[in-house]
Amino acid sequence: MKILFVCTGNTCRSPMAEALLKSKMPHAEVKSAGIFAAKNQRASQHAVVALEKKGISLDHHSQPVDEKLLNWADAVLTMTTGHKQSLMMQYPNFQDKYFTLKEFVSDSDKKVWNELKSLYADYELKRSTFMAEHQHKLNNAQLEENIREHLKPDIERIIQLESSLINYDISDPFGGDLPTYQKALDEIENYITLLIKKL
Repeated sequence: MKILFVCTGNTCRSPMAEALLKSKMPHAEVKSAGIFAAKNQRASQHAVVALEKKGISLDHHSQPVDEKLLNWADAVLTMTTGHKQSLMMQYPNFQDKYFTLKEFVSDSDKKVWNELKSLYADYELKRSTFMAEHQHKLNNAQLEENIREHLKPDIERIIQLESSLINYDISDPFGGDLPTYQKALDEIENYITLLIKKL
């Protein structure tokens, strides 16, 4: 199974997850990327040190998420619900591959996510249809306002469902001290252990 870990900048959480999985399952096919990642950034120094303390070396260069990586992956495991939602909106053709790492290894909330998936897709379709029908009659600000009004029930239902989800986020250590990174790494390691059992 090919696994792609995704976080924000691909310098902290996703490279740590990638390194942990590779160290525990050397034959695993695993990569990492970031939603807002620049190309070829080194991993955060604290991430490198936190991994070294567990006997794992990290030589990493960041990369942004793209269609090629999403095509390659069998499962795309994000560090937060926000990352997953960004991918759903940016790359809707890979919906079935997206999970947060925590969600992938636990089975609660599957029903809510399935409903959300179809609501997101439905919302995007209604939004683009509405825009196509009204873009010549309204300016951008009016268009956005009318869309919000037109899709209000859909937006409210999405917000209601999103707020009922369990917190599937792995906290972001970015900008924190070494102990903050070690704490994030320990949290990721717990879920990597569960992931290996599942694989």
